[in-house]
Amino acid sequence: MKVQLAYGRGHLPIEFPDDRTTLITPTARQGLRDEKSAFLAALNSPIASQPLLQRIGADTRVCILFTDITRATPNERIIPWLLEHLSHIKRENITLLNQLGTHRPNTRAELEQLLTPQVVRDYRVLNHEPENDDALVQLGTTRDGTPALINKHAIAADLRIVTGFIEPHFFAGFSGGPKGIMPGVAGLKTVMSNHGAQNIGDPSSTFGLTIGNPIWEEIREIALRAGPSFLANVTLNEQRQITNVFAGDLIEAHKAGCAYVKTSAMQPVAKPFDIVVTTNSGYPLDMNLYQGVKGMSAGVRILKPGGLLILACECSEGIPSGSPLDRLLQNTTGPEEILALLAQPGFVRAEQWQAQIQSLIQRKAEVQVYSTLTDELTTSAHLRPCRDIAATVNERLQKLGPSARVAVLPQGPLTIPYLSNGE
Repeated sequence: MKVQLAYGRGHLPIEFPDDRTTLITPTARQGLRDEKSAFLAALNSPIASQPLLQRIGADTRVCILFTDITRATPNERIIPWLLEHLSHIKRENITLLNQLGTHRPNTRAELEQLLTPQVVRDYRVLNHEPENDDALVQLGTTRDGTPALINKHAIAADLRIVTGFIEPHFFAGFSGGPKGIMPGVAGLKTVMSNHGAQNIGDPSSTFGLTIGNPIWEEIREIALRAGPSFLANVTLNEQRQITNVFAGDLIEAHKAGCAYVKTSAMQPVAKPFDIVVTTNSGYPLDMNLYQGVKGMSAGVRILKPGGLLILACECSEGIPSGSPLDRLLQNTTGPEEILALLAQPGFVRAEQWQAQIQSLIQRKAEVQVYSTLTDELTTSAHLRPCRDIAATVNERLQKLGPSARVAVLPQGPLTIPYLSNGE
């Protein structure tokens, strides 16, 4: 069978053997016929909240939190709709704040791509600054006593409107909801505490689980300290069409969205596979290897111990080069050294959570990456380069014998498989 793997801004057509391949995709959801009308209707009939306009007066200071260039949220559609809905508010009372988390700031051209040139021209649009103490306000502490720092522009507002989209998340359960505030506009120290080695290593820090997940529960606690917030999250299909809108209370509307996503994205399988081929859902989610760990995490859930995991991830921005993750990978000899370092009391590095999760995956699997990275760069990240997915799969199947099977996740972490027998 020929499978179109999501890759960059297009697809990789890969031939797999018909009789030995299982294709795992999300349950298909049609895009809404009239996205704008559905979005505005959700703002007017929200979940566990007054309608948005009833919560805003002419002098209300509003901070709209939007997702950055690495996310698939259709900002270029929903942000203009939202601003049109708020047209009675003075423009100087509206701030748009980029939910960078610990990512790099987006350029003006990227912001124009995200929000439209008109929005960037007419409104105050800011990148979050996770390492600038002067841009942060403390709201108590995290569970380990670290200052809980949130962007001062978000805190200064009378109401925060948190936009984004909901999908399964590899250690926070689901994206969207309170994640738009924490880690979206949180200080680096706060994020590093929440994403620390102990929390990342907790079995409950995984796809599809919020209640009981120590990472998500602390995210919720800190986000609620920020003050009144209104959620405006969407769900998407693989064409980036909006399939539903969840607006209203930050927690209750997100809960409803998570339940909706779970029915389509979480797919049961009966037995683990010898080989799993996955992606990172294409652009913009596969811009770098940092994001690619999400695709690895989705695929390894149904892989036999010692099996082969192949990730197709374009990595147009590299690891990225010079990033904290890149430095941590380059300065270690492999997964076991990384895990040993993270187990040392007091050892903390930015973006260590991605290296930790990659290393834990590599304890279970052989990981190969098909990308635009050079073989040298892939190897320096402690991964094996794959230059021909079909040939690699066929060679491994021949080696393993006629009973070996391969699973393919063409949309990567937009589909989260799980073993239905609990194995």
